Amino acid sequence: MTTKYTEDHEWISVDGDVATVGITVHAQDALGDVVFVDLPEVGKTFAQKDVAGVVESVKAAADVYMPVSGEVTEVNEALRADPSLANSDPLKTGWFFKVKLSDPAQVDALLDETAYNAFSSNA
Repeated sequence: MTTKYTEDHEWISVDGDVATVGITVHAQDALGDVVFVDLPEVGKTFAQKDVAGVVESVKAAADVYMPVSGEVTEVNEALRADPSLANSDPLKTGWFFKVKLSDPAQVDALLDETAYNAFSSNA
């Protein structure tokens, strides 16, 4: 599995032609306590960088952007029921949705962990 990051603070973990998407530790730290998530509709297709959802915290609301183009195949209903999973375990049980990649080459252009850490330390 390959994990990449966006400058909008999403992570994407790719396994074959399906990827899991969530927000990074940096994003959830900046947001504070997450109280609501608006997840995309299963079956909906998005272009890279489209707004695919919203995450709201006690401090702010932020858009969740689609890191790659594709079709949403699954959403994390546990996160909808307990938005605090985005804080307590953002890289595992706090994932947002899964997407079937329509252009796998888009993943290559995203940041690796080292590049993302350097980027987010300056953000």
